[in-house]
Amino acid sequence: MDPKLRAKIQSVTAKRAKTVLDHILKHGKITTDELKQTYGYSHPPRAARDVREQGIPLKTTSTPGPDGRAMAVYAIDEAAFTDGEKTGRRAFSKAEKEALLERDGERCTLCGGLFPGRALQIDHRVPYEVVGEAASEDLADLMLVCGSCNRAKSWSCEKCPNWLDDKDPDTCRGCMWGSPERYAHIATVERRVVTINFDGAEIADFDTLAASAKAAGQRVDDHAKTVIKRALSRTK
Repeated sequence: MDPKLRAKIQSVTAKRAKTVLDHILKHGKITTDELKQTYGYSHPPRAARDVREQGIPLKTTSTPGPDGRAMAVYAIDEAAFTDGEKTGRRAFSKAEKEALLERDGERCTLCGGLFPGRALQIDHRVPYEVVGEAASEDLADLMLVCGSCNRAKSWSCEKCPNWLDDKDPDTCRGCMWGSPERYAHIATVERRVVTINFDGAEIADFDTLAASAKAAGQRVDDHAKTVIKRALSRTK
């Protein structure tokens, strides 16, 4: 291992990143199952991101998990390490957060939910893990997301073929997770998703929809599709 890389690893003191790195140094890799079962990290991609944010590149592959489903495997990507001068993804400034709040309001770009500004997080439309140091810092390439959507995006991206292999920024730009306003796929799968939030007086509308769904023996989301199809058929 490059002495500069080893020194970089040894300089890490943040608990979660250090835990991941110590395990990898000892075993050569760490899986999402080990992160969950051995260390109690319920969101493994966040732990891997902590390492990357320390300027230490990880490569992600996949392998069948205990339940037969694919799970991510993380290992140090020595070939991607440069000269040890990179510090990983930088922290966003307060001014950038304020500029995004002024542009988009206190709303999650992905689910459209309303949140206090302090609860929203700045996210790259094209993941840092795909483009690395070439990640754009222009406000047009950043968005505000809630914690739940940020975790969901990480989970989906970690299993995306483009994330694992191709790392094509244009594929990310055409994905719902990068461009929810207009997209062609979700993690390379042709799908469309609509998230509807009911707030304030609108909650009564949701209750009406839920009651109608129960009477029809349907889930609320499936019943919403039925209602939409009926409405659209009347416009033809």
